[in-house]
Amino acid sequence: MQAIRSILVIIEPELPEGLALKRAKLIAGVTQSHLHLLICGKKHDHSALLSDLSSTLQQEGYSVSSQQDWHDNLHQTIITAQQAEGCGLVIKQHRPDNPLKKALLTPDDWKLLRYCPGPVLMVKTDTPWAGGIILAAVDVGNADGEHRTLHASIINHAYEIAGLAKASLHVISAHPSPMLSAADPVFQLKETIEAQYREQCKAFQAEYDFSDEQLHIEEGPADVLIPYMAHKLNAAVTVIGTVARSGLSGALIGNTAEVVLDTLESDVLVLKPDAIIAHLEELVAQR
Repeated sequence: MQAIRSILVIIEPELPEGLALKRAKLIAGVTQSHLHLLICGKKHDHSALLSDLSSTLQQEGYSVSSQQDWHDNLHQTIITAQQAEGCGLVIKQHRPDNPLKKALLTPDDWKLLRYCPGPVLMVKTDTPWAGGIILAAVDVGNADGEHRTLHASIINHAYEIAGLAKASLHVISAHPSPMLSAADPVFQLKETIEAQYREQCKAFQAEYDFSDEQLHIEEGPADVLIPYMAHKLNAAVTVIGTVARSGLSGALIGNTAEVVLDTLESDVLVLKPDAIIAHLEELVAQR
């Protein structure tokens, strides 16, 4: 977070002082990041609004630039600006799609999470970050190199946010249910599965100095447990990650992040490994 030099803030004309800008000001106030305001659309000219917002932010001491643009659809417009401006973070307010529309079409915010070559903060509430709970969700059952790197990034970002906001870090990892037919005896008992997951989290605990009480190892599907734990803790921010699926693009987000986007009651920061970011940047450059 501290290394972010420029933040792309999606401004919605009907919500000019929306939650995205409030979060961006909070982060930039600590990191001294530049704010680039973007309005997506070509039907109406919003230059006056952008000028007013920029002027107010400059008077408040922020470094600001702005633009209105449109490239085929919402997520491509945002990604084009993110790449052109070199923004290390995208902040957008998330409002759930109509369930019927979602059943027929992939929501725009899901596409942004899939294809954006960089971290995306989806702002959902005005819950203060200061003094709150920052929840990092990791899948320590996947211990390959790509996942280990991603886990470190998730906890590192959550730890930095907790430091910036003087908040508490909590970590959750969901584990599978016991299977008597499992070849490995560890996966035949809930207690042995949980013990193994806790053991795998010890390195994180040692590095980031959080207690057993801040570590939540729970049995069940991640897309159910993450929102449950975020609600139970009243988390202000939930930090989650994604590793590429196999497939033609090699860059599709895992289902968990998409599913929990609507069910989480906190802000959501979604991260990707460096390899996926590099691949997505190549895809954007080919357009």
